[in-house]
Amino acid sequence: MAILGNLISRSLRLRKQFDLPVATPEKYQRNTLRQLLERARYTAFGKEYGFSDMLDQELDFMKAFRNKVPVHNYNKMYEQWWYRCQQGEENVSWPGKVKYFALSSGTSESASKHIPVTQDMIKSIKKVGFKQLYSMVDFKVPPSAFQKGVLMLGGTTSLFEKGEYYEGDMSGISAKNMPKWMSNLFYKPGQKISSRPQWEDRIKLIVRNARKWDVGTVCGVPAWVQIVMEEVIRYHKVNNIHEIWPNLSIYIHGGVSFEPYRESFKKLLGKPITFIETYMASEGSFGFQARPGGHGIKLVLNAGIFFEFVPFTPENFDDDGNIKDNPTSVLVHEVDEQTSYAVMLSTCAGAWRYIIGDVVRFTNAKEHEIAIVGRTKQFL
Repeated sequence: MAILGNLISRSLRLRKQFDLPVATPEKYQRNTLRQLLERARYTAFGKEYGFSDMLDQELDFMKAFRNKVPVHNYNKMYEQWWYRCQQGEENVSWPGKVKYFALSSGTSESASKHIPVTQDMIKSIKKVGFKQLYSMVDFKVPPSAFQKGVLMLGGTTSLFEKGEYYEGDMSGISAKNMPKWMSNLFYKPGQKISSRPQWEDRIKLIVRNARKWDVGTVCGVPAWVQIVMEEVIRYHKVNNIHEIWPNLSIYIHGGVSFEPYRESFKKLLGKPITFIETYMASEGSFGFQARPGGHGIKLVLNAGIFFEFVPFTPENFDDDGNIKDNPTSVLVHEVDEQTSYAVMLSTCAGAWRYIIGDVVRFTNAKEHEIAIVGRTKQFL
């Protein structure tokens, strides 16, 4: 079996060579925006803002887009456009019908957010995931880790049917749409357990079955993973998680800062493992830590997401963190490493110039690597 791990590691390293950048960040993002506009030009949103006319301005379509399309927060995007998708209407802000909506934490104005997840967004998430997989060969992990199970802790894959669409946690939607070969070969706890609706039931089954699995990688938000590891250790009466999963080598985390959890995590381990940060939200998967040593999260610029960055200053935001009309934004090739920016997205799920609430700072502008440093408001 060690031979298999080496073969997979070598294959990933070879595949990574074909995934090296072939364009500048500016060109990647220019092509991304053009593709988004072309796909959405005949939607209700595209017609409202004249995407076809923008595309006719070959040299200035990026400028035309930023001048004509207003900035949207969640309430504005949902109340003007996305609610129509929930009623079964097609071609609202993205071609076709929206099958899934991801439930996200509420805002100060809204109890819960419903974010559309299109088939194109699912493809985008898979693309970013494979790019991250290729990059992992640069980390100090044993080749055998690539043949071990991957425990993914998230929402249930039993989504709630709402007539015209299904809704659930983004992690559950992603797991439900995982490639079958990956699910069969690597995915833990498996579709049967992950389909249990109640989180408490899933934890109990994961804990009881933990010894049966040869887990090499764990993925999930720190709070969930810590709870599961503590319960596994307690139930099986062992000193640390490596007595159950001796080949555990990698923890991929995201959602919140890992620093408050780092020391308590170390107490659960029997030996050092590699920690890798990722940047994913209900609106999509945006990037991952591509280099060892904590250099920051590298944004993926060619996966159906167009980034703009709004300087987090009094000129652009009020005292409550609300974005003002007509804010100044810069593109990925125009940022600096001294300014804090609010992230604004246009995506293949039909979000347009959409403020997601995260504030970032570029740790390496040339490599388009960021650190998440806060939120635009406490409860966006």
